[in-house]
Amino acid sequence: MTAGAFVGTVALGVGLGFWVSADGSDGKSSVFADSTATGSPSPTRSYPLSHAPRTIPAVRAHTPARGPGWRPAHGERVVVSDPELTDEGRLIAGELGLSYAGEKDDVRAGDVRLALSGEEGANPESYTMTVRDGRVNISGPADAGVFYGTRTLKQEVHGGGTAPEGVVRDEPAKPRRGFMLDIARKPYSAAWIEDRVRELGDLKFNELGLHFSDDQGFRIESSSHPEIVSKDHLTKAQVKRILDLAASRHIEVVPEIDSPGHLGAVLDAHPDLELRDADGDPTRGAVDISKDASGATVDDLLEEYAGLFSGGYWHLGGDEYQALTRSDPEASYPQLAAAAQKAFGSGGNVADLATGWLNDRAGTVRAHDRTMRVWNDGFFESASVQPAKDLEVAYWTGKEIDAREPLVYLRAGRKVLNYNDEFLYYVLGEPQTFVYPTGQRIYEQWTPRVLRGTDTVPDRYDAQILGGSFAVWADIANAQTQEQVAAGIRMPLRATVQKLWDPGKPALSWAEFKKLADTLR
Repeated sequence: MTAGAFVGTVALGVGLGFWVSADGSDGKSSVFADSTATGSPSPTRSYPLSHAPRTIPAVRAHTPARGPGWRPAHGERVVVSDPELTDEGRLIAGELGLSYAGEKDDVRAGDVRLALSGEEGANPESYTMTVRDGRVNISGPADAGVFYGTRTLKQEVHGGGTAPEGVVRDEPAKPRRGFMLDIARKPYSAAWIEDRVRELGDLKFNELGLHFSDDQGFRIESSSHPEIVSKDHLTKAQVKRILDLAASRHIEVVPEIDSPGHLGAVLDAHPDLELRDADGDPTRGAVDISKDASGATVDDLLEEYAGLFSGGYWHLGGDEYQALTRSDPEASYPQLAAAAQKAFGSGGNVADLATGWLNDRAGTVRAHDRTMRVWNDGFFESASVQPAKDLEVAYWTGKEIDAREPLVYLRAGRKVLNYNDEFLYYVLGEPQTFVYPTGQRIYEQWTPRVLRGTDTVPDRYDAQILGGSFAVWADIANAQTQEQVAAGIRMPLRATVQKLWDPGKPALSWAEFKKLADTLR
């Protein structure tokens, strides 16, 4: 064993309160330690002590051992102990050129065995992978964790040919690890999106956000309002295939129909619902929230797509309602002021009416048992009406009018998702002050606790930060082709998931991380 390999293994463990001594025994206990594999390895002169797997994201703990490791060979098989793991078994068998044998109790040389461990209360995304005696055993409390174990095995084999001897104990630090794609302003082909789903799955992301309605387009087939759909759009059959593929990779697809702003494509077909100011001038993208028909139209869409997107999460949008950018919204939009006072009393204002709109849309989606999120600038400081308590905050910027510090939401007990536009926003054409984010900057400077700009919130709020999402926006849609987008986000995606899986300082330098990414391509 080389000295460098040993140092790399130790460095990985130290960040977890876990280290391995020169003889392979535990230096001290760890939540990741495996009681079946923490003793000294069997004495042998044939093999050096193994090194930690080299994967993206990095595994969080590895107990080394002496042995040949495992590499796939013709005729070897993948077996499962539980029928729930059939999809995971078939997938990894095909990827490694093995045969899928289904449920088997017998043990053969070279086997890869997948099993549910039944550990009560364990993180469902955790897994244990043991490479010993020429076989691989991957187990976890749920199929998601077992799937992530197969991703580790795939990367080990594709990167170095052999899965190293020993035991991996692994789990993510953050439960939400996302990638958001603006398909409203720039249409992407179904095949391109499916390629991203496969990429995300291999990297252990578990969310794909689809922003499919905006001023420039509405990009998914609609039966309730076919008149709003853009010519270049995804059919529901195409979306269903994307959803099925995502589910097979344990990725939740999170839809977003943004309102009450960013509704230009809907309003092009329904100009009677467009917000107009006191002079009669239209306000681009903004729906008139004083009209009952506005809420009914958006609710039609929410109801329809709740049937297509049947997962557990929903993005309500809520940002950049242009009425609230005026210095005196009540004077500029007297119909909104009148509706606010009718609904909330003489002190009601336009911010109250916008919050009430958001709460009403949340009620529509809540009836479908979804967990909902809203952009942070959809929470209005000037409103006396409070947003529903179950709305999570998608924190993206501090640049908007009335934008509040992340601590305001955290102190109020809100759960927060990190979309920090300083690090995680890939905005096509680099308008305003945006620049394309680099993987290196994310890798070296960002963590989930860096919610706004470069400031880090106190550690005591860490549990309220559920994770984060890298986002691609199409402000200047033709600035890049979809192939250029895929290339441009490749390393930022890998850096983002590394920090969501383990926000501590990575063991590898950026140069080493990038080289590893190229090896695992």
